[in-house]
Amino acid sequence: MSILDQIVADKKIEVAHRKSLFPVSYWEASPLFERKCISLSTRLKASRSGILAEHKRRSPSKPNINSRLSVSEVASGYENAGVCGMSVLTDGKYFGGSLDDLVIARATTQLPLLRKEFIVEEYQLFEAKAHGADLILLIAAVLTRAQIQQLSTAAQRLGLEVLLEVHNQEELEKSLMPSLDLLGVNNRNLKTFSVSLDTSRHLADQIPNDFVKVSESGISEVASIQELQTYGYQGFLVGENFMKTDRPGEAAQHFINLLEQ
Repeated sequence: MSILDQIVADKKIEVAHRKSLFPVSYWEASPLFERKCISLSTRLKASRSGILAEHKRRSPSKPNINSRLSVSEVASGYENAGVCGMSVLTDGKYFGGSLDDLVIARATTQLPLLRKEFIVEEYQLFEAKAHGADLILLIAAVLTRAQIQQLSTAAQRLGLEVLLEVHNQEELEKSLMPSLDLLGVNNRNLKTFSVSLDTSRHLADQIPNDFVKVSESGISEVASIQELQTYGYQGFLVGENFMKTDRPGEAAQHFINLLEQ
């Protein structure tokens, strides 16, 4: 069993447990549930840099990226840096995150917030909305086409934008549908965790222009973004490159300043 398969198996157990504790009606009664979501896709289209900056404490391949800083410190730093949006990892077992991180980020910033999670069923969309998310991630590698369609349609009914993530041509071909807003190419192979920007280069011209193109993972150089912009990418998910520093917000600001020169 690959690490991805293990994460998904654990996630299904976790979601079943949470459903037994908190019904959907509980989340629908949340003060944040009726809040109007902020569009990340609109911000990316209007931006020269297109940075979606991530809060990430650890990962299966990096057991300690940065657990010292509070979510509010990171969120306010990113907002001051001028990023377009913030990605918040909410998986606890493998990434050290939680839904509380999302609530804290929401209380701190007016940035569009992505719930970065392994979404396996509709229940998690209600959780995302109730905790202040503006968009959700769907990972093609762990979902069928029917599941992607069902989840993306349900998300849009809730007013959430949808970022669909692929990392090969087969996943892209099975995933294209009008209920998606952004299409992300993950440069990290989720089965081996190896990283190559060639993935974004190869898939770029196969993504219709109806979707905002986002390149994810392994981006640490300004030159990489400048090159990927020529392939039509408007968004760039950057996590570890900022989070491995003592001041992620300042690192993001320096990066954006170089990018916009």
